[in-house]
Amino acid sequence: MNYYLLLALILFVYMNFWYLISLIKKRNDIADIAWGLGFILLSWSSAFLSQNFGYRSILANLLVTIWGLRLTLHIYQRNHKKTEDYRYLSFKYPYFQVYILQGILLYLTVFPVLFINKNSIYFFGILDVLGLIIWTIGFYFEVVGDAQLKKFVQNPKNKGKIIQSGLWRYSRHPNYFGEVTQWWGIFLFALSIPTGFQTIIGPITITVLLLFVSGIPLLEKKYANNSEFQIYKYKTSKFFPLPPKIK
Repeated sequence: MNYYLLLALILFVYMNFWYLISLIKKRNDIADIAWGLGFILLSWSSAFLSQNFGYRSILANLLVTIWGLRLTLHIYQRNHKKTEDYRYLSFKYPYFQVYILQGILLYLTVFPVLFINKNSIYFFGILDVLGLIIWTIGFYFEVVGDAQLKKFVQNPKNKGKIIQSGLWRYSRHPNYFGEVTQWWGIFLFALSIPTGFQTIIGPITITVLLLFVSGIPLLEKKYANNSEFQIYKYKTSKFFPLPPKIK
């Protein structure tokens, strides 16, 4: 069977497994747990299918594993013993709107890694070094941003308030900026390989998803009538970390 088709089939089975879990748990936000783990599954499945364990391939898979495990643990701790995420309650056909669609987006985003694993016979070069640096910057923003938000939310004094300190002073969504940046870093690994530019579909997918679809728009819609957030929105960059505006 074709390499990419077989990986798509593995992912299809995986997403159906989580759909069955959601029926048992009676909540669809469990798909957030499936998200990070799905990247790890597909990355290492592609590595073993291709049998090309070069330095670039191993590094790319390790970075995805670090990112995926950290994100999964973070989401599990955030959602544990809480009611279902409000963003999932409006779906009429969750199987297609959540699990199948998420599987497609996952596959497109991880495509650079699948390509790397299939073609990782080339030497480690300057683009790989640059990609690792960019990935590390992104990982910092995502991890630190999430940690700062978690600490802020856990403080009873901050109930109903908007976090505006730390990385959140420079970006309204530093964690999303970090996640997107990591995938652009991995794209540079793929760019080191001939015809690797085609994998740009990966970072473009995650960028569009978080910036314009299910990430930032849905979160900010929740605060549309919050006056404190509107002031914060005016003075703080939406995505890229920038100095706040001064009236």
